[in-house]
Amino acid sequence: MTPSVQRVFRNTLHLGSGELLARLCSVTVVILLGHQYGVLVLGAFALAQSMSQYLQPLIDFGLRHVGARLLARYPEAGREIAKRVQKRRVLMAAAVLPCMALYAVFTNLTVDMKIFLVVFATISGFYAISLEWAAWGREQLQLVGFAKAAVPASILVCLVLGWRSSGILWWLVLGNAIGHALQVLTFRFWWRSHHSAEDVQHQTMTAIGESLAWQRTSIMGLAWLGNLAFNTIDMLMLGVMANPEQVGLYSAAYRVLNQVLITYYLLTTVVYPQFARQDLRDRVRMLTPRILLPLLAAGIAIAAVVAASRQAVVNVLFGHRFLMACPLLLLLAWAIPLDFLTSWLSNAYIAWGMERRVLVCTAVAAGSNVVLNLVGIPRYGAMAAAVNTLISYAIFLATLAWMGRTSAELTRGPQPQPDLVA
Repeated sequence: MTPSVQRVFRNTLHLGSGELLARLCSVTVVILLGHQYGVLVLGAFALAQSMSQYLQPLIDFGLRHVGARLLARYPEAGREIAKRVQKRRVLMAAAVLPCMALYAVFTNLTVDMKIFLVVFATISGFYAISLEWAAWGREQLQLVGFAKAAVPASILVCLVLGWRSSGILWWLVLGNAIGHALQVLTFRFWWRSHHSAEDVQHQTMTAIGESLAWQRTSIMGLAWLGNLAFNTIDMLMLGVMANPEQVGLYSAAYRVLNQVLITYYLLTTVVYPQFARQDLRDRVRMLTPRILLPLLAAGIAIAAVVAASRQAVVNVLFGHRFLMACPLLLLLAWAIPLDFLTSWLSNAYIAWGMERRVLVCTAVAAGSNVVLNLVGIPRYGAMAAAVNTLISYAIFLATLAWMGRTSAELTRGPQPQPDLVA
């Protein structure tokens, strides 16, 4: 095993140790809610989590990836980078939280569930003052992994404490608040204990300033937001255009899919800082069939297992009331091999400073998904969302492949831009 492979394997274990705990807690919460409270409560919780997922790229708007990339390149300027990044994140949080409240108003839920959505999402806005992105840029992956477990673990504890309560949604809100508070405190303690006074050169400050300019980070933000919209817009559209039962069933099927994808995202998260340091020859090697074909084969094998065991998995995880989600899971399972390729390519392109090209690809894929859902969801509900997911994945992969073949960043030497890695 080469040193680079050993490093990736070691970092994946570091990140995965905490991520595994987070996944176990999250799955346990979903199982308990599904079995005890049924489709409607699970659907409301899924919508709340989807809103929280959208808050993160909206708050970051490119700053998480650009900030991590800068810390990987200029570790001596950590304090200045963190100061500039955090100020922008707080301002973005203040701007986007009202949008979350506006979305909740238009969902097809009861008034108390709408209030739950708003409060849950507002608490998740404390992500703005977390320094998780800085720990990621410094490759403190074990810390990042275990800190991610804070929210699902806290929600699980509060769910158990409030078991059989008629106000179970508010116990979930309490767990969300405790978890985010623990995350913020953990990363701030790490940051303060690992950084001292810095002497930053003027040239470095200029490069940092240019990299964090709004015109540049906004491209990254739009690219990452488009990627999230491509992956999760189905849930939000079902919340407005379909009944809560459809939301709950689709959420159950997607939860199973997510357990596979999130495990794979450990690898793409770990290699991002290393992608950011690659030269031209390394970049080309990452896109060869020797790398991509094994990823595709692994995805196909996993998809076949998920499809074959769908009834047993859904029944064990959520109970017999969710068996109508099995056809949805059968379709969504075949998004796994497509996602293995699209996640690898989009993660690499962003690390290489090709966010404009990723933005175009995600805009095309997300746009096609939205249009197809507008046509299909009112008539076919969650089934249309599942079919449209596969179609948009194919479109996304095709555009990413075309962009990779025509990209100047992969056909000539590095360009003299401050946030691109030579």
